[in-house]
Amino acid sequence: MFISFEGIEGSGKSTTLNSLCAALADEGISFVRTNEPGGSAIGRALRPLLLDRDQQLAQLAELFGFLADRAQHVSAVIRPALEIGDVVISDRYADSTIAYQGYGWGMDINMLNWLNQTVTGGLAPDLTILFDLEVEDGLRRVFSRNADRAGQTTEERFEAEPIDFHRRVREGYLKLAEMHPQRFRLVDASLPQEMVYGQITDILAERCSIYLS
Repeated sequence: MFISFEGIEGSGKSTTLNSLCAALADEGISFVRTNEPGGSAIGRALRPLLLDRDQQLAQLAELFGFLADRAQHVSAVIRPALEIGDVVISDRYADSTIAYQGYGWGMDINMLNWLNQTVTGGLAPDLTILFDLEVEDGLRRVFSRNADRAGQTTEERFEAEPIDFHRRVREGYLKLAEMHPQRFRLVDASLPQEMVYGQITDILAERCSIYLS
């Protein structure tokens, strides 16, 4: 079972993933938690280059950096885990490229779909959980979190983009959910964390027969 978590900046994916993975461990379910960019050893070297807001990357350089990360991620982490029967949970995957580079930056969607198919060998998640909330709410959370980072900029490249960019990204995610209703499930990420987590456990019970308290 391959599950991806997607959402705009500040949607709360990582916080909910912490609770989910603790529950999976308590139930003795074998799983791999991973993320993009940075899920593989090579990806961890690429991550600061891709996300540091002080890096002046051309759009194509950014795109191919994320694709290189994904190709290695699939080869070194995701496929090997799936082959031995582990549940794989990834914080972001190929839909992020469509939402951010496609809808956000305006790159050709058909080209991006072809590139994603190429670098993943056609591997798609069995389930994608989309954390949805208003852009203003997500950015408010981000700015509050970043205030505690004492000026660090290593993870803030996309967060620093204008609000219209983030609105296009959210619109892209919602369009993807409409186009792939069998794969996508939406959660209301504006709710308190325990209620968001409850939505996730309901989805996993319904779609994956994974029952968590």
